[in-house]
Amino acid sequence: MSESPDWFWEAVDDKPSSDYIEVDEVDIHYLSWSKPGRKGLLFVHGHNAHAHWWDFIAPRYKAEFHTVAIDLSGMGDSDHRDEYSADRYALEIKAVADAANMSSDTILVAHSFGGLMALRAMASFPERFKALILLDSGVKHPDDETPREPERWNKPKVYPDLEIARSRFRLQPPQTCDNEYIVKHIARHSIEHIDGGFVWKFDEELNSRMQQSGDFAEDLASIKKPVSLMYGELSASFSSKSAQHMASIKNDLTVIELKDAQHH
Repeated sequence: MSESPDWFWEAVDDKPSSDYIEVDEVDIHYLSWSKPGRKGLLFVHGHNAHAHWWDFIAPRYKAEFHTVAIDLSGMGDSDHRDEYSADRYALEIKAVADAANMSSDTILVAHSFGGLMALRAMASFPERFKALILLDSGVKHPDDETPREPERWNKPKVYPDLEIARSRFRLQPPQTCDNEYIVKHIARHSIEHIDGGFVWKFDEELNSRMQQSGDFAEDLASIKKPVSLMYGELSASFSSKSAQHMASIKNDLTVIELKDAQHH
């Protein structure tokens, strides 16, 4: 489908407020679509992504929930760090929930890389959040683990023209997508202007600056509140074997396989 449906435009035309909170000397950006007073939904994006990935989703829940989306440090409109870690990301998630005056019955909804960071937040601050929904994310079976090699770039890729930059945007891992209007919207918010051209809105050194801390399997086992996992049947990032592995760690885990779905 290439034509944008009405529901999409209704969602993205519902502009959120934009705010910042300082966490460990770094400004963290977040978006809010509704005011405090309702149950909370705090959305956490994936690797090298940003809060605007939720633009066409979060507004659809604002009648019932206080909806907020975070830009994790090193991504989106948040500042970069010299070092990143799951513990720091957990602090950022809690800090945004507090700054946005989200209720203690807030549910974390987190995709991919963000799911592991939200898992750490749930384990670190058990009284702050009510539940966690993991989207194609979680503790992988040892057979499915693919360690990420540190990568370094001398400098960010600079594109001379905005349209050229947009045309270079790709989903990772690669997949087909019938909803091209969604990809274009995400790409538009993934780019920023600098002197000399346009660059992606993420820290090119994030992988090499990511410090290992704690154990996500232990985090999952320690969580006493509800955790749900939704993963794509055709996902290149998460498998049914990993879903079963997670269920063996937390026996009350709710698992939903999305037929014909991929990672995004």
